[in-house]
Amino acid sequence: MLAKVIAPLRSILPEIVAVCAAFMVGAIVLWVTGHPIGDTFYRLFHGAFGTRNAIGTTLTRATPLVFTGLAFSIAFQCGLFNIGAEGQLQVGAFAAAWVGFALPAMPPFVHIPLAFAAAALAGVLWALIPGVLRAKRGVHEVVTTMMLAHVGILLTRYFVFGPFKAPGLIPHTERIASTVQLARIMPPTQLSTALFIALFCAFAVYLFLWKTSLGYGIRAAGLNPTAAEAGGVPITYSIILSLLLSGGLAGLGGAGEVLGVFHRFIDGFSPGYGWDGIAVGLLGRLHPIGIVLSALLFGALRVGGIAIDRTTDVPLDIAVVLQAMVILFIAAPKLLKFIRKRK
Repeated sequence: MLAKVIAPLRSILPEIVAVCAAFMVGAIVLWVTGHPIGDTFYRLFHGAFGTRNAIGTTLTRATPLVFTGLAFSIAFQCGLFNIGAEGQLQVGAFAAAWVGFALPAMPPFVHIPLAFAAAALAGVLWALIPGVLRAKRGVHEVVTTMMLAHVGILLTRYFVFGPFKAPGLIPHTERIASTVQLARIMPPTQLSTALFIALFCAFAVYLFLWKTSLGYGIRAAGLNPTAAEAGGVPITYSIILSLLLSGGLAGLGGAGEVLGVFHRFIDGFSPGYGWDGIAVGLLGRLHPIGIVLSALLFGALRVGGIAIDRTTDVPLDIAVVLQAMVILFIAAPKLLKFIRKRK
């Protein structure tokens, strides 16, 4: 019985050690800069989980990270490094906003799924070119997805500064219709039902990767493409499919922010959820349950960091240092292993 309890904990021991090491480095930074260690960490934790509003805000920040973490992991399971989730999230967010403000009013049970479908489709289209180039021509997806990420960011920025800009100084679109707005589940915070959609996507990704033949093919292609192809797995199809699903999940994350949080597309609405999804996916060991917990940690660091910046003289950069250390301790060894494997 004890062995059954210890075994899962032992499997996630590297991640636990990495988080502890990150906080130790943060403590050293606080000590060197002359700030109180215990009080700062207390305010960090209290700012993230100490009140009902803090919990709601933390979950709000964690929700898009679940989407982008899943987006990264499903490509990584196929041996691919989708570094362009930020661009896929941005085009997905704009597509959802366009459905919300440009189409005529319709019932919510039609309007909301239509907006999410448009966001997923935009993300899929943004991942299609890297997927086809990787599968057919061997063009490395790191280069293509990263380049298209910047194209997506700049394209949506052009839209809200140009043809779709609403009146006013702030670059944003018109407000979306009320029939496409997601319900708030913990007012006055911005936490919306996008959280449930994110959790549903995590469950769906688990079922797909571990309970279907297509998911098995993707994981087999990532572990050993030569052996997988010999066993009948269509490698080209798996590469394209995994990148399309990855782009679609990132696009859904953008829709969640527009429909549930901002109710319009705003330039710069994302503080880098797509980039953070890489660290979230790696810290979560590419498993949906781990990704949900990892997203919660990163969401808490963001919200807690703002709290200590607001209530103390400790700069917000301390939270950034903690995030960077977690990424360094967790991601660096796995990235090196991934790079060696690809050589």
